[in-house]
Amino acid sequence: MDNVNYILFLCVTIPLLLMLFLTDRDHRTGLTFMVIGIVLCLIVSELNGFFLRLFGGDLLYVTTTVTPMTEELVKALPVLFFALLISDDSRTLVTVSMAVGIGFAVLENLIILVGNVENVTLSWAFVRGLSSGLMHGVCTALVGMGMSMVRKRRKLFLPGTFALLSTAIIYHAIFNMLVQSPYKYTGFLLPMFTYLPLLIVTLRRRRRAAEAGKPGA
Repeated sequence: MDNVNYILFLCVTIPLLLMLFLTDRDHRTGLTFMVIGIVLCLIVSELNGFFLRLFGGDLLYVTTTVTPMTEELVKALPVLFFALLISDDSRTLVTVSMAVGIGFAVLENLIILVGNVENVTLSWAFVRGLSSGLMHGVCTALVGMGMSMVRKRRKLFLPGTFALLSTAIIYHAIFNMLVQSPYKYTGFLLPMFTYLPLLIVTLRRRRRAAEAGKPGA
C-alpha cells in the first residue's frame, strides 16, 4: 500500500486528461486547472507526510499549524501564474482557482477514504464533500478573486498577495482546528457559509455581464 497515493492519482487523472481532448475551449481551462490541483495534492501529500514524521506524528499540531501553510501556498502558485501571465479577469480567475482547490480536494478525500475505508460511511462522504472538499475550493477561489483586484494595483500587489495568502491559511487553520474540536459541526458548516456569498456574487456578475452583452443593452 506504499504506492496507494500514486495509484489513486493515476486512476483519477488519466480519464480527466483523456477528456481534455474532447472538451471545447471554453471548458478546457477549468478542467486543466482541476487536474493541476490533483497533481499539487499528490506533491503536498508527500510534503505533509514529511512534516508529520518530523513532528513525531502529532497530527493535531501538523494539521492546524503546518498543512494550512503548505497546502494554501502550493495551491496559490498556479493561480498567481495565471493572473500574472495569462489573465487577471476576475470571473476567469475565480473559475481557475476554484478548479485548483476542488481538484486538490478530490484526491485528498480519496486518500483519506482509502486510508480509513473500514470506518467511513455515506454520511462521512456527504459531510466531507460539503466541508473539507468545499473548503479547499473556497480558500483558493478567494485568493483568485482577490488577485484580480491587487493585480491591477502595483503598489498593492505584494502586500495584497501576502494578505490573501495569510487569510486563506488562517481560514484553513481555523477549519482544521474546529473539525477536530467539540465544535466540529461549526467547522463542517463554515465552508458552506463562505461559499454561498461567493456564489451569489459570481452569479450576479454573470447576470450583469449577460445583460450588458444583449443587443440594445
